[in-house]
Amino acid sequence: MNQNNQNNQNNPSIQNNPSIQNNQNNQNTPSSQKREKITFLPRHGHYRQLRVYQVTEMIYDITFYFTQRFLQKGDRTIDQMVQAARSGKQNIAEGNQAAATSSETEIKLTNVAKASLEELLDDYEDYLRVRGLQQWGNLHPRYEKMREYARSEQIKKDYAEKVEKMSDEEIANLCITLIHQANYMLHHLLETMQDRFVTEGGIKERMFQTRLNYRNSQK
Repeated sequence: MNQNNQNNQNNPSIQNNPSIQNNQNNQNTPSSQKREKITFLPRHGHYRQLRVYQVTEMIYDITFYFTQRFLQKGDRTIDQMVQAARSGKQNIAEGNQAAATSSETEIKLTNVAKASLEELLDDYEDYLRVRGLQQWGNLHPRYEKMREYARSEQIKKDYAEKVEKMSDEEIANLCITLIHQANYMLHHLLETMQDRFVTEGGIKERMFQTRLNYRNSQK
């Protein structure tokens, strides 16, 4: 026990004075315990952890390989397909990063990602149609197996190796399946964003409400 504490215990005027005792207690209280941390920025996980981002990353990788292997050099479709695949992936990432400061930007970029994947879907369907290849529907004998593989965790581990052994028809149908899955997830993600905006508002509303709550707490 230090000398100051011994003096305080022996001094009745200090022991019986609540204001002095409170001041001494406050000096020993960390500032982080005095006031709850205030934040108006929503917390978001890293975009790389999103399943939809992981799917679009695979779509980009497979599309790049597909165009280099099956389309002739100089074909403008190569750039169009690669850029559409890249846009789907990048706009999900940018939308997720923008979410903390702009719900409007998050929704807009997610919509761009979905539109880019729709464009890529058309390119794959065109490729199959003009070459007389099959687009596998739900009656095709390999449709369900391809669909299950596209939804599995295994695809993330071995897709790069498997596509090297596939034909153009097989790769195109795999990418079509992945694009449908990505667009399904993006559709529900957009619905979630809209619901969150309605219930929580945008950044300006949250900033105003946080400031108002703080001022009221000081009264």
